[in-house]
Amino acid sequence: MSTRDIEKLPKSLDFSHHLSDIAKARAPSPLKTFYKYYGRPGLLALAGGIPHPDYFPFATLEATTLAIDTYSDTPGEPGSPSPLSWLWNLFSPPAKPRTTRITVPKYVSDPINDVNLATSLQYTMARGIVPLQEFLQDYSARFYKPGFSDFATLVHTGNTDAWSRVIYNLLNPGDSLLVEEWTYPGALSTALPVGVHAVAVPLDSMGMRPDALREILENWDETARGFKRPRLLYTVPIGQNPSGLTTAEARKRAIYEICVEFDIIIGEDDPYFILQEGEYEVPEVRVKRQKALVSKKMTEEDEIEEFIGTLEPSYLRYDYQGRVIRCDTFSKTIAPGSRVGWFTCNPLFAERFERAGEVSTQAPSGFAQSMITQLLVKTWGMGGYVRWLKGIRAEYTTRRDALIDAIVHEMDVELVRGEGILEGAMVFQGTVKDDEKGRMVEKSRKKIRVSFVPPTSGMFVWLRVDFTGLLPPIRAPDEEEKDANHETRFWIKLAESGLLILPGWVFRGEKDHPPSNPNVYGHYRVSFSDSTSENMTKASKIFAKVLKEYCHQ
Repeated sequence: MSTRDIEKLPKSLDFSHHLSDIAKARAPSPLKTFYKYYGRPGLLALAGGIPHPDYFPFATLEATTLAIDTYSDTPGEPGSPSPLSWLWNLFSPPAKPRTTRITVPKYVSDPINDVNLATSLQYTMARGIVPLQEFLQDYSARFYKPGFSDFATLVHTGNTDAWSRVIYNLLNPGDSLLVEEWTYPGALSTALPVGVHAVAVPLDSMGMRPDALREILENWDETARGFKRPRLLYTVPIGQNPSGLTTAEARKRAIYEICVEFDIIIGEDDPYFILQEGEYEVPEVRVKRQKALVSKKMTEEDEIEEFIGTLEPSYLRYDYQGRVIRCDTFSKTIAPGSRVGWFTCNPLFAERFERAGEVSTQAPSGFAQSMITQLLVKTWGMGGYVRWLKGIRAEYTTRRDALIDAIVHEMDVELVRGEGILEGAMVFQGTVKDDEKGRMVEKSRKKIRVSFVPPTSGMFVWLRVDFTGLLPPIRAPDEEEKDANHETRFWIKLAESGLLILPGWVFRGEKDHPPSNPNVYGHYRVSFSDSTSENMTKASKIFAKVLKEYCHQ
């Protein structure tokens, strides 16, 4: 998106009526207001009690980084590490990965535009160092193409910090928040202690349901509910945590228009945006597709745009008013310990978030800012970063495929077209194998126990286990009432058998109102992000074995 194209877009609306009492009361930090003068030629700066950079014990900051094409940009290609690579390495040592050394000096001739420790390790404004600011503004313009012209970007210390700033700057105690019926628990852990009420919106195979959202808002009864209608919506639209669902364009447009109608701010928490792996394919189809691939030469700019074109757009693309607050992070593409991310939102909210940062986290660590900026801006550039992202996406696609392959192998599975809330999706339905050798048995003796929709994005497979036909569990004397259900009991059996996954109750949007009866359906989030293919196979064997034992006890 060119500067000229951006200038043609409408400016954001005034959303000051959405600010919380804290946000309205907060003035700029009196000490931070003086920092805008630092760096001016000829200025004699005796105002701040800042350490002299000569006394920073770091002369340089250095790191050895992997090459941008370390990982193949095609899932499952031989260039990706093999699950049996440990075996081959016993007989021939692995080749050392190609690397590049990057160095950040303490002093440079242009301390504003060049990365340097004297600036990045010093007290600074909460908006971060200039080269990183410029990179993030360019990235958001290219990748998200916001529908309003005056969008702003601002660094934060990861999406947990970002969401905390959103809650404290937009909501007051007693306000309410719209969330997906299965949602990321960290978002609720931030909001609930403030006195914010969570209101869960049902999902289907395409994400949050617009019809359900409208019904909640149109029929809101403040007297019956005991609190006002929500003004903020929290969503993880790509690779939704925990369900793995991805919200596509038509659904996002519909939800956005409802939010316009009812004046709702959209908090878009999107850490899995790059991990859009695409549809799952069975191994035979994957092999044929890989053989049919034909490489083509493109310019760097064309490669960037082609990659962006493969990604489901952000809510920002459809935001012509500035009511979307997008939270991004380098946690899934660089490293979670970097604690660097950024907002993309309207300038009013960005300014309030910056004021909040001045008196809390301030800017992200200068070490992290220095290394990430030197890597992305001065070493890789946008084209190099995109090539790295393509490799990362391919790697997680291979891992996603490995987990689903393992689950399918351990069960008798059939693929069916979804019905009801899963209408439009292809659903895998599995029955436990009655024979130790995996031989098929008569279908009349089988009962579908496990179902899931293969995720097209993210890091998780969301399993539903059908407990119908089993007697309701009897609560043990030393057992809490909330644990006396099949969902929790089965999860405990899995953990005791050596497999730890997460049960559905952890992700309930409304803790006291489960989306389904846990004695009828249990839900479980299984991660494929950090395990080996061998361990995913072992995990699937444990799951199938324990499920068989549990259902036949």
